[in-house]
Amino acid sequence: MQTSDNIQSRPNYNLRALVGLFLISGFIFSLDQLTKTLVVNSLSYGQSWAPIPALERLFQFTYITNTGAAFGLFSSGGLFFVIIAILVSIAIVYFYPYADNWLVRISLGLQLGGALGNLWDRIFNNGEVIDYVDLGFWPIFNIADISIVTGITVLAIWLWQQEDQQQQA
Repeated sequence: MQTSDNIQSRPNYNLRALVGLFLISGFIFSLDQLTKTLVVNSLSYGQSWAPIPALERLFQFTYITNTGAAFGLFSSGGLFFVIIAILVSIAIVYFYPYADNWLVRISLGLQLGGALGNLWDRIFNNGEVIDYVDLGFWPIFNIADISIVTGITVLAIWLWQQEDQQQQA
């Protein structure tokens, strides 16, 4: 079976291989939950706070919740998003040891941390995710959303580069 230079044909299931995943995802999960706790304890629902008043129209914190996916999309997803987050988390943990590239591993850690952060909210907040980063021109989001989108973007760019390298070979 032909494999990429950066994807192993056999997994590297050892403690060292998984420590990076759990460190990255644990950091993202903790940061996400810490910031959500700060928002819930500091703002009333719907209330906004601009740390830099001159930039209020471009950046502020606004405490809201949503039942949808990232950025409030598909708001009637409910249980579907819980199931998806669980399946994605399991898949990331399973496939992580196959990745032999630090960029792929970081992207998977970002995605897992974000998925677990929003999953935690859904389980412990009646299916709602706490959002608070308000850019004014974009739906309000949180650290978990940023992490998921960044992780997916990094992985997509890496995959495109691999495809280009294979086509040139």
